Amino acid sequence: MDSAGRDEGQQPLVDHPISASAAFEGSEEIAHARDLARSFLTDVQAVHGFPVSARAMGMVQLVVSEMVTNARKYAPGPCLLTLELREGAVEVTVWDSSTTLPSILATDPGRVGQHGLEIVMAVCQSFAVHREPVGKRITVTIELADDPGGDPAGRQLS
Repeated sequence: MDSAGRDEGQQPLVDHPISASAAFEGSEEIAHARDLARSFLTDVQAVHGFPVSARAMGMVQLVVSEMVTNARKYAPGPCLLTLELREGAVEVTVWDSSTTLPSILATDPGRVGQHGLEIVMAVCQSFAVHREPVGKRITVTIELADDPGGDPAGRQLS
């Protein structure tokens, strides 16, 4: 057993949810959302003992940036970002007040911009959209540790 009370190779034991959240209202706050993600993952690793790969650190910040940017761009009012540790992965959830569901545009090599959702879906293990009484909630999952022989997004390869 190590100092976190686990056998070698096991995840640390956690008796309460590890999460962080914040509301964002302006486009200038997108950098603050990335900072929250970086700080959250740094604490997950340093304080709680979970491994966080450099890839996961970068991917979570990228996903947070894209999701908060889209919420601020396409929905009136604030958006809410929540990060939560779940079974060796970070769950990133963004709520916004728009009822319009996200959609990926058709492939167009000449298109400049509007690739955020494509990027998010390419790097995440899972992607889900939930309608709420007011607005919607988009939740994605990103593995914290790298799988040396697997997909960069942490999906199972067949």
